Amino acid sequence: MGKGRFEAFSDGVIAIIITIMVLELKVPHGESLDALMPLLPVFFSYVLSFVYIGIYWNNHHHMLHATHTISAASLWANLHLLFWLSLVPFTTGWMGENHFATIPAALYGFNLLMAALAYWLLQFALIRCARDNHLLRQAIGSDIKGKISLLLYALGIACAFALPYLSLAIYVVVALLWFIPDRRIEAVLASNRTP
Repeated sequence: MGKGRFEAFSDGVIAIIITIMVLELKVPHGESLDALMPLLPVFFSYVLSFVYIGIYWNNHHHMLHATHTISAASLWANLHLLFWLSLVPFTTGWMGENHFATIPAALYGFNLLMAALAYWLLQFALIRCARDNHLLRQAIGSDIKGKISLLLYALGIACAFALPYLSLAIYVVVALLWFIPDRRIEAVLASNRTP
């Protein structure tokens, strides 16, 4: 199976997720800057989630450039990833509306953790589906950054029950860790180009 429809469908779903998130931002009642103050947690949640969705979109794009063959298992793994990403607008809105309270911050972290696990499963499915996906296998390697991210998400969820703002800081740290696109894939693709 080719990867064109696979990538196009994913891009469409991710675009819809971003659209849903921005539609959740409500216009304040009032014309002063003070009217914006109650919306700052909602806006910060939106920005953080927008960055996360952008990171997934960017790394998904890079991953598919190192992939040649798509299997049925990778289609299901991709849908699994899109499922967790589609919940981001809900968990984002709940966390922002409740000013980073314990349960919403923990649920947001759980959503991020499950999306990261789903992304790992997608990588695994793509690597296992064909020999011609060897560049992806080579680029991913031991995936230290991915494993650290999973641990940080789990730590963030635990911190949400004692210090919700610390959990938020941990989620920001993970986003910063991934903000630059995954250069492992770019490096492997560049080294395997024919002159």
